Amino acid sequence: MSSNRLVVGLIINPFAGIGGAVALKGSDGEETRAKALEMGAEPKAQLRAGLALEVLTPYRDKLEFVTCEGAMGAQQLAQHGFRYRSVYSQETKNSSGLDTQQAVRKIQQQGVDIIVFAGGDGTARDVYQAVDEQQLVLGIPAGVKIHSGVYAVSPKAAGRVLENIVTGKLSSIKAADVMDIDEALFRQGTVKARRFGEMLIPAELEYVQAVKMGGKESDELVLADIAAEVIERADDEHLIMGSGSTVAAIMEDMQLQNTLLGIDWVHQQQLLASDLTEQQLYERLCQLDAGQVKLVITVIGGQGHIIGRGNQQLSARVLDKIGRDNLWVVATKNKLEALQGRPLLIDSGDDSLDQQWSGLLSVITGYHDEVLVRLEAVS
Repeated sequence: MSSNRLVVGLIINPFAGIGGAVALKGSDGEETRAKALEMGAEPKAQLRAGLALEVLTPYRDKLEFVTCEGAMGAQQLAQHGFRYRSVYSQETKNSSGLDTQQAVRKIQQQGVDIIVFAGGDGTARDVYQAVDEQQLVLGIPAGVKIHSGVYAVSPKAAGRVLENIVTGKLSSIKAADVMDIDEALFRQGTVKARRFGEMLIPAELEYVQAVKMGGKESDELVLADIAAEVIERADDEHLIMGSGSTVAAIMEDMQLQNTLLGIDWVHQQQLLASDLTEQQLYERLCQLDAGQVKLVITVIGGQGHIIGRGNQQLSARVLDKIGRDNLWVVATKNKLEALQGRPLLIDSGDDSLDQQWSGLLSVITGYHDEVLVRLEAVS
């Protein structure tokens, strides 16, 4: 620390998550970013970083930031009234992974206590490429792909981890996995995750997410029962089918082509639209009356998220149109038990909606079989 202040390095990947709402399954590469912007996507990484900084505003006199010029950090810090020093300016208008790596090296030279970065798994990989082995880091989730264990469960949770450190609470340190998937295969419906290494993070287990569990469900009979329950319930209702292997099993039972990592629209066991964007979902919902649509989604194994991880097409306005009463969460009991009593999580980007949707939730776990689980807003 310097002058009894916590010295924090801050790096924001301005393009992180830009491909999520327009169903591009990622934000890596200039071509993907350009296409996302052309489709009307709005960069939200700075807003996500801002949510973490808001938690820290009462501790401005105890914090000192070392950051990058403009959208890579200084802009948000100035907006929230923090003292900071800029030690890196991106070389081109559109920042790249190379900018992240160079920023990490520059910031480390200033002897920071922790480097905080806003992005997704691609950003985590870039940080890992440049960071010293003993440097403490923490990720603010802002990307489409968040498989790595170096991220907090939400932007505000990242802020609370730093709050614990700056207020002197004991914080353990652990090595967490840096994971990423092949985006090209991801867009084709195949998840191929790879572990790239480890970085040191504060081990605040309630605020830092577990590494996403991979692999297919092994209990085919349970999945068949869940599918039978959803099909029986659906009757004449429209179904918005979310991502994940459990939902894929329902689609398979209906003999429909499924977008494993996207959003599909089904009516009377007929596929009406595949891999919908947020805008397309919203426009379709505006044409129907409330209660005519059900949202079928599952739980991310090991983490508990149902909204906000890999399904950014389900924005706050889309969820508001659907309504909480029209939410069907499907999961095997094994997947729920693996959470070890932790709640399911919602992170729509709208605190008000997340709070409204929080509370006890019925989860479909088989044919005429449900369990009650608590749904909580990430904080």
